[in-house]
Amino acid sequence: MARDLTKEKVVQKAAELANELGDVHQLKLKDLAAALDIKVPSLYNHVKGSAGLIDALRIHALSELSGILQDAMVGKISEEALVAAAQSYRTFAHANPGIYQLVIQAGEPGSEVERIGKNSLSFLLLILGSFGLQGDEALHVVRGFRSLLHGFVSLELAGGFGLDLDLDQSFERLIKDYISGIQNL
Repeated sequence: MARDLTKEKVVQKAAELANELGDVHQLKLKDLAAALDIKVPSLYNHVKGSAGLIDALRIHALSELSGILQDAMVGKISEEALVAAAQSYRTFAHANPGIYQLVIQAGEPGSEVERIGKNSLSFLLLILGSFGLQGDEALHVVRGFRSLLHGFVSLELAGGFGLDLDLDQSFERLIKDYISGIQNL
């Protein structure tokens, strides 16, 4: 495998391992190297140590999430688009518990992370335009929507909902209520 190893393959394997562990910060370079059947120093041909791997994983996770969100919303407007985005966000978090936490932090100005974030933001702002929202008002709504999604998903992944009550129904009601609030702005 070492001869045909690429940065993309290293990052993909790291994402798989982080998701199995449930926490990207539990992933060790030695374990990644072992999974790739190489020695740790060979990883440095593809990523700049642990910090470089985390940066690459952040870009990977954000790119995946951005693509998933856009695919879910394309061809939809208003409520249908936001519901699709919310469901896709939740599905992504459940499928990627180890790298999900990397999509939260904003990127440094001029970084690839910032570029991906702005791309996703642009798409959400287009959707919010179908509600008649623009400018700062739309940005406040995006912040609220993102906070709502992250809060629910984080609690859910951490086992924070202990009552015997359908989580899907709770999530659907939460999103529906938020959208109702947007429509009343």
